[in-house]
Amino acid sequence: MRAISRTNLADEAIEAIRSDILGKRWAVGEKLPNEASLSAMLSVSRGTVREAVRVLVSQGYLETRQGSGTYVRATSDAGRPLTMARRASLRDQFEARLALDVEAARLTAIRKSPETVAGLRRLLAERGSYDGGDQAAFIERDLAFHKAVIAASGNRAMIEIYDFFSASIADTIAATLGKDIPEPDMQAHADIVDAIETGDPDKADAAVRRFMAPVLAALDRMILS
Repeated sequence: MRAISRTNLADEAIEAIRSDILGKRWAVGEKLPNEASLSAMLSVSRGTVREAVRVLVSQGYLETRQGSGTYVRATSDAGRPLTMARRASLRDQFEARLALDVEAARLTAIRKSPETVAGLRRLLAERGSYDGGDQAAFIERDLAFHKAVIAASGNRAMIEIYDFFSASIADTIAATLGKDIPEPDMQAHADIVDAIETGDPDKADAAVRRFMAPVLAALDRMILS
């Protein structure tokens, strides 16, 4: 395994580990070296290794077992669809995310329970607002909220699709933390939960579209400028 030297350390770490997986360095079911060992092998921080492993889990190459470690799940190019999605334009990625988020919110509104709503409010409180600190940690909290909405839809296929493309979705979240694209604030997120709580799928649909509208408008302005 070669050491990493390029600017985008996380992407390079992902590619280095994936290359070793595809090259059959480890067999399916075999445990990967621990985080500290991978960090030393790649000459990157342990945080970068964690991010790389998270992405490769979402792509289907790896799986994590609680209290045991990380294991190879597949040695074929399971991640090609995600790789292609991440190469799509940012607007295309947001449009795809909107389609998933809208339908999930509709289904969640129909199928919600008091426990569902309470769980979403708890995750939203944990998410908080971005204060310019640890971006990776904030993205993880934000993604946890949106994945909970998807999970509450009860649609197994949608849950699997969202999980598979979680790295691409994380990219869209990261994009809103820059200066050019507005980040949907806490109120915009709370409006989605409030709409779900009403049990009206149309209100949930509208809340998600309002949530995403400023982002898409900003992207359109960037394209035209």
